[in-house]
Amino acid sequence: MFKSLKVTLALLASALALTVVSASPGGAAGSAPQCVVSLSPTATETLFAIGAGAQVQAVDKDANFPTGGLPTKRIDALNPSVESIVGICKTSASHPSTKPDLVVISYDANSIKAKLTAVGVKVVEQDAPKTVSGAFSQIKQLGRLTGHAASAKALVSSLKRTIASDVKSIPPHPGKTLTAYYELDPTYYSITSLTFVGSLLKALGVVNIADAKSTSADAGYPQLSAEYIVSANPKMIFLADTICCKASAATVAKRPGFSKVAAVEHGEVIALNDDVASRWGPRLKTLMNDITAAVKSALGNSTLWK
Repeated sequence: MFKSLKVTLALLASALALTVVSASPGGAAGSAPQCVVSLSPTATETLFAIGAGAQVQAVDKDANFPTGGLPTKRIDALNPSVESIVGICKTSASHPSTKPDLVVISYDANSIKAKLTAVGVKVVEQDAPKTVSGAFSQIKQLGRLTGHAASAKALVSSLKRTIASDVKSIPPHPGKTLTAYYELDPTYYSITSLTFVGSLLKALGVVNIADAKSTSADAGYPQLSAEYIVSANPKMIFLADTICCKASAATVAKRPGFSKVAAVEHGEVIALNDDVASRWGPRLKTLMNDITAAVKSALGNSTLWK
């Protein structure tokens, strides 16, 4: 996922959807699914984290975590077909059908949800959440659906503890307003405090420069201008486009006017892993730790506050 900006924004702007439809013919009614197809990289990470990895028989082409144990069967989640999905499962005495018991999607490409439903396949759509609680609801839902409810609940509890601990760890900083620009791609698409990641930054006391430029039309993902970013002079810049677009502190510094931006001038340009920054599953802990460490670094950077 997230290979094109258009798809990325469509995913991120979607409200949380937790739609379960029809029963699967692959396994006994009410039993844990034996064949799960995940067309969401986030869901794949979650399924493996809660102990459902052995049930996952196919994933989308962009799934890359965990780094070991992913199934070799891959489906293009941006251009899926019913045929590529309904014949993908291994058959056995307990699972005589090649149809999956459960398909998880995060983007309804080619109206695949309705098409799979029409042939009797259970589909769950988990769009990118706008809130942390929405992400937690999705993790718990996958736990219930796969027979790993206790593990999912434990994962959510662990993530909650990480977030609470990180927020609590930020030292008091009276007189210091920590402004930030969060970059989704080099054309200056950004996020506001009303988004999933934006809410985490806000909880850490960060003032998001994109908030002032957001309108109802952008759903929390405005496209800023280079001139505005330079004039806002953010003290931090987060780059969530280091893999896709090779953005770095060095490339940012070469942009017209950016060398004089406080974040660039004082070494507070933070390179994030694109995948970690754009997914909302178990590696939320990594993202939270990374942005918390960056906030602490900026608050302790004496040259930034002269």
